[in-house]
Amino acid sequence: MAAPKAFNATRGDKVFDVVNIVIMSLVLIVTLYPFLNVLAISLNESSDTVRGGITIIPRAFTFDNYQQIFQYDGLIRGLWNSIMRTVIGTVFGLVSASMLAYTLSRPDFQARKFTSTFLVVTMYVSGGMIPVYILFRDLGLLGSFWVYILPGIVSAFNVIVIRSFMDGLPYALQESAKLDGANDLTIFFRIILPLCKPVLATIALFLAVGQWNAWFDTYLYNGRHPELTTLQYELMKVLQSTQQGGSGQMVNANDMASKMTQISPESIKMAITIVVTVPILIVYPFLQRYFVSGMTLGAVKS
Repeated sequence: MAAPKAFNATRGDKVFDVVNIVIMSLVLIVTLYPFLNVLAISLNESSDTVRGGITIIPRAFTFDNYQQIFQYDGLIRGLWNSIMRTVIGTVFGLVSASMLAYTLSRPDFQARKFTSTFLVVTMYVSGGMIPVYILFRDLGLLGSFWVYILPGIVSAFNVIVIRSFMDGLPYALQESAKLDGANDLTIFFRIILPLCKPVLATIALFLAVGQWNAWFDTYLYNGRHPELTTLQYELMKVLQSTQQGGSGQMVNANDMASKMTQISPESIKMAITIVVTVPILIVYPFLQRYFVSGMTLGAVKS
């Protein structure tokens, strides 16, 4: 058997490779530079930051900006609450959305069309902030940790995305399982969910990012309950205090002045950005494989 001939790259192929490498390198630089610049400023001495001109390498390296942030006691409590609401909110939201999506994907569900239409309407029509606040008050959710979990436990968008994925699964799988004596719960947990890993990972990432970044609900419903504060809310107060304090001068906001020295608002903003971004960057690589598959669902029709 003759050995395959070696591929001889033509001049056009070499030019294409060079152009492709240059373009990809530019894309990489444009993508990484903002994050590296934020990291460099957060690790730069605050008094030196006001001079500007920092690129991707700190001019006066220091961890003082992060130390000043974490000296504030509310941050540790807020970090714990944010972790808890992210984990619990993601699990509850994923289970409820997938169960509802499974019900709507069943052809034998009589109210399928009405329920789907009702869900879509909720994406465009809202009661407004004041009625929602009154409703939460009457339900006893104000001053409660569950105000972070229960109101968003079912998302119409998440249900529609998961249902669209389930609609692409062969219904014969469910019929054959029923012939073997499996009930609906067995079919859902042992057949449907394992096949839905890509879309579930995608929705889980959406839910986790939404819960982790949320702070306005803390401001509205639990602003008077320090034990229920969240990391984003505390960092927002720290950032607000630096902006009110002018160029480098902190103001007394919730006893933060006694715990934090004079720092540059630019440095503290960048340090806060890194603090809230790193957890998501740590989680994303584990979900990337499923996330890419989930985002492309429905792109190809057989």
